[in-house]
Amino acid sequence: MADYKKSSVHCHSTMCDGKNTLQEMASAACAQGLTTLGFTGHSYTQRDREYCMSPSRTAQYKATIAKLKTEYKGKVDILCGIEWDLLSEDKRTGYDYWIGSAHHLYGKNTGKYYEIDFRPQDLHDCIYDDFDGDPLAAVEAYFAEVEKVAAMGPDILAHIDLIKKLNAAGEFFDEESPRYKAAALKALNAAKEHGCLLEVNTGGVYRGYRKDFYPGAWLLGEWQKMGGKVTRRPLAGGLAFAASHPRPRRPRPRTLERIGCAPHPHITRRLRT
Repeated sequence: MADYKKSSVHCHSTMCDGKNTLQEMASAACAQGLTTLGFTGHSYTQRDREYCMSPSRTAQYKATIAKLKTEYKGKVDILCGIEWDLLSEDKRTGYDYWIGSAHHLYGKNTGKYYEIDFRPQDLHDCIYDDFDGDPLAAVEAYFAEVEKVAAMGPDILAHIDLIKKLNAAGEFFDEESPRYKAAALKALNAAKEHGCLLEVNTGGVYRGYRKDFYPGAWLLGEWQKMGGKVTRRPLAGGLAFAASHPRPRRPRPRTLERIGCAPHPHITRRLRT
């Protein structure tokens, strides 16, 4: 059974918006003693092709991972996953597992799709041009998107509160607001109802956007009360799987174990059945 501390199952490569090739990452994982490496390229999204894999790249992605599985058999368990959200046009089948996520909001006034975790100006325009200057209305719409993804039963629900990425100093909204917390808890309840593993994602900390993880400590605490299971994304799609980086005080590895950090083979439907 795989040790989650020696596994990484949310990884992006140069096939989408990562920094290293699939081959480089597999080699580094093996050298650093990882037991499981799961690739999860961003699935094709026609409305926002800036960060995702094209259909032709998706085919190349699958073929390359198939070769890596053979090359590293007995050394590292290589998995072919996909990160899929509501705008994705690729099918969720044909992968070892899939990660569900939400990255965009639709603007009812302008008809635009806004990527909420990339450019601060985009988030600003989303709030003021399409949510009538009410940032918490945008927050509620984001968590409603997360609910929809959770209802599809992904193997992992990624960065559930990604909407807060660009809000470290409270520039856009109050994360302690009752409206914020009610919307987040509604999404969390959907994740529990549909049996999702909740990802503890350290990417915002590693990149310097936040001092806390996704999900935040209070939301993770609520998940613990529900008896939910978590999986961890140590770093964000580069070679330094085991590199040191700034960490907030919580959640520590012991906290993850107390909540129930699932061994990685159990994230795949292939190995659940």
